[in-house]
Amino acid sequence: MDPTVTVGFWPRVGACLVDAFLLSVPLSLLTNYVIQGQSGEEVSGLIQFLYYFLLPIFWYGYTVGKRVLGIRIVRINGEPPGFLTMVLRIVVAFLVYVLTMGIGFLISIIMVATRSDHRSLHDLIAGTYVTNVLPVIE
Repeated sequence: MDPTVTVGFWPRVGACLVDAFLLSVPLSLLTNYVIQGQSGEEVSGLIQFLYYFLLPIFWYGYTVGKRVLGIRIVRINGEPPGFLTMVLRIVVAFLVYVLTMGIGFLISIIMVATRSDHRSLHDLIAGTYVTNVLPVIE
């Protein structure tokens, strides 16, 4: 892994915000007008999970937000993430964050902001990092 191409805190936050906005509009329409009540919340949660889990597998490490910002998830060997990688990155990391009552998530934020390789706990668990695919202007 070349640490000069890893992406820091703000581009990752930006990609997250683009993804959240992209998902929020259709999901709010779906849960408010098509599927109402508790089942709407469950369907919304499932769609969000599938978006963050499957899209990087089928789209070479991108979500729409990451693509817009020119960043993507890659494995340590430079390959795009596969099924097992995303299970580790999403499911196992989520369990770690829940079991630590959010402390693991806060530690991940600090790690991305302060580590030279900008890897979070879920990156370390899954053997991934987020890289810049746009040319770096110096």
